[in-house]
Amino acid sequence: MQPLAERLRPKTLDDYIGQKHLVGPGAILRKMIDAGRISSFILWGPPGVGKTTLAQIIANKLETPFYTLSAVTSGVKDVRDVIDRAKSNRFFASASPILFIDEIHRFSKSQQDSLLGAVEHGTVTLIGATTENPSFEVIRPLLSRCQLYVLKSLEQDDLLELLQRAITTDVILKERRIELKETNAMLRFSGGDARKLLNILELVVDSDTEETVIITDAMVTDRLQQNPLAYDKDGEMHYDIISAFIKSIRGSDPDGAIYWLARMVEGGEDPAFIARRLVISAAEDIGLANPNAMLIANACFDTLMKIGWPEGRIPLAEATIYLATSPKSNSAYCAINDALALVRETGNLPVPLHLRNAPTKLMKQLGYGDNYKYAHDYENHFVKQQFLPDEIKSKRIWKPQLNAAEQKHTEWMKLLWGEKYTK
Repeated sequence: MQPLAERLRPKTLDDYIGQKHLVGPGAILRKMIDAGRISSFILWGPPGVGKTTLAQIIANKLETPFYTLSAVTSGVKDVRDVIDRAKSNRFFASASPILFIDEIHRFSKSQQDSLLGAVEHGTVTLIGATTENPSFEVIRPLLSRCQLYVLKSLEQDDLLELLQRAITTDVILKERRIELKETNAMLRFSGGDARKLLNILELVVDSDTEETVIITDAMVTDRLQQNPLAYDKDGEMHYDIISAFIKSIRGSDPDGAIYWLARMVEGGEDPAFIARRLVISAAEDIGLANPNAMLIANACFDTLMKIGWPEGRIPLAEATIYLATSPKSNSAYCAINDALALVRETGNLPVPLHLRNAPTKLMKQLGYGDNYKYAHDYENHFVKQQFLPDEIKSKRIWKPQLNAAEQKHTEWMKLLWGEKYTK
């Protein structure tokens, strides 16, 4: 007998629950499907929100050949074999065969490269499904050839509708007398995942021998006996929670930061991953406003590697609170980004002659190093001279921000350079 989640898998859009922003009346995917023509796209969303189901519904609606590949078990040869079969099944004026790739983020670069020609020429219509951010996991040429649609975790009303449908329409459950007295625990444990919700319902019902099954929160919790705070370290929540953590630090909220740290610790996140993000935050968000933040973050990382877990949670907490309560500056972050943009805009500008290295006699004869002034020979170890290429010699790149540490640097620059840093 198939699992409940498979028995209840919708066959049409009218039976499909959730994602109204994509498949509801007048929504973009609904319009394309009703028109009988779709372009290649990638569905990004957490597990159990209907990515695979939606792909199958589209194939049924369009009445086109439907091929599936598992990114876990398929290689480049498998991709090419499917594309060859799709070519032979393509009929004039008919919709392209659909190639559905689940967990497309697990495809290697070479596997993704092997899809490019078929997608670009319309040999297949690619539907990819991923729980990971495609910006990080899907190569840019493939991403540019596909639309991206974001699927959301199912809302409470969607999940309750699904539960009612299960107990009233499923061939097995409708033969049982099932009363949903309390649903909070099931909804909490499911985390917006329809498949997980139906698995929980099936487990609870199968484990009850009473004629009438009365589902309560206590009953569900007892049957599952699992940690409700655990989350998928390889899924979307992994990125959402680390994002909330970093934004809380950036926003100078130590309570928010320590809460999201606790969520990651309790959920089993890799401590080294958290520590790495603290180092990045120290450089990007605290920066020159408190250079000690980088030292603290690095010390936290080193300490964590030395003492391990669970004591490692303490230096993580210490560094988190220190960073959250530190003054903030992204002037170094902005400066390097602006400098990179300037380099891309202006190209390989020549190095001024006085700044060039002159290791040979010929180079000296050509003027390399002429008129360079050695800063340490002058008062305050400084002398005014040009350090940027001629074409951008007056360009300001680093823009100090209003905090005590950077203002100290700014005053020193004003003393040395005068009007250049007073503008």
